[in-house]
Amino acid sequence: MAARHVSDVMTTPMLTLTAETPVNEAARAMGEADIKSLVIVEEGCQPAGIFTSTDALAVLADGASGAETTVGAYMTTPVETISPATPLTDAAALMGEYSHLPVTDSDGDAGGILTKTDLAAAVAAAHTARVDETTAGPGRGPPPRQRRVRREPPRQ
Repeated sequence: MAARHVSDVMTTPMLTLTAETPVNEAARAMGEADIKSLVIVEEGCQPAGIFTSTDALAVLADGASGAETTVGAYMTTPVETISPATPLTDAAALMGEYSHLPVTDSDGDAGGILTKTDLAAAVAAAHTARVDETTAGPGRGPPPRQRRVRREPPRQ
């Protein structure tokens, strides 16, 4: 199996906002998109920080107003980024420290995001592919799927 890279598993497109966005708008956007982080960008789509669901909880815990508080006040900065050409093994080592990494091109512009969920899905897919290869055997193809047989109740 060929080495895989961040570009093979990263999430695109990603949701981005500016640091001036109110926290309540950011939280609503995260909820609607069913995601746990937003990349906060400057001009040119360069990551300035990352705002996560944990940061949103901190706003609540501090008793701050979500309408009046901006994501810039709670985002993590500086933000660690990763290249789309990074091998997944190297990315996995970095993900021990981070849950979400913006993926940036050579100009520093964000083009996607890599999450622990993306890595877990890649590991699961690789494992499934390996199992399929080993159980199929040479020239036999994938193993047959088991079918459920619906049994009718006995007639009276």
